[in-house]
Amino acid sequence: MSDRFIDVRPPIRVPRGNLMQEAEIARVVQLAAKQVGPDGRILILLDADDDCPAEVGPRILGWGRAARADRSISVVVAKREFEGWFLAASGSIAGRRELPGDLPSPSDPESIRDAKGWLGRHMGRRYSEVIDQAALAAVFDVAVARGRSPSFDKFMREFESWW
Repeated sequence: MSDRFIDVRPPIRVPRGNLMQEAEIARVVQLAAKQVGPDGRILILLDADDDCPAEVGPRILGWGRAARADRSISVVVAKREFEGWFLAASGSIAGRRELPGDLPSPSDPESIRDAKGWLGRHMGRRYSEVIDQAALAAVFDVAVARGRSPSFDKFMREFESWW
């Protein structure tokens, strides 16, 4: 993969509740298709919260493909929250973003309902998606997270399938 250039466009941020509606998925997929051009790929990534990822993902994928059957579309549903992926590799983010150097490693990171709150409690301040998410995503250990988080492994498999 190192010889390929990947142009990741800014995300189209949509409230999760809206993504549970077929018309909104169709609108977002149409917009993404315009942004990425004819050869671009579309990834829909959302938190499962309390829903079952194995039910939500295929439904949204079906809606996306119905809107643009001519495009490569993938859907990944993070079990509970995207931030659970950070918890899966907590050792690699220890000492970053005001997290303690001895940050504990949850035994089942995807079972934690409020991963953002968990991070904030360990930071001693409120976790901010805008400020903290990109910074932690840049440093967390992908291999460790992949081994401890089935939904992150799904994300990686989808990404790898494009190449």
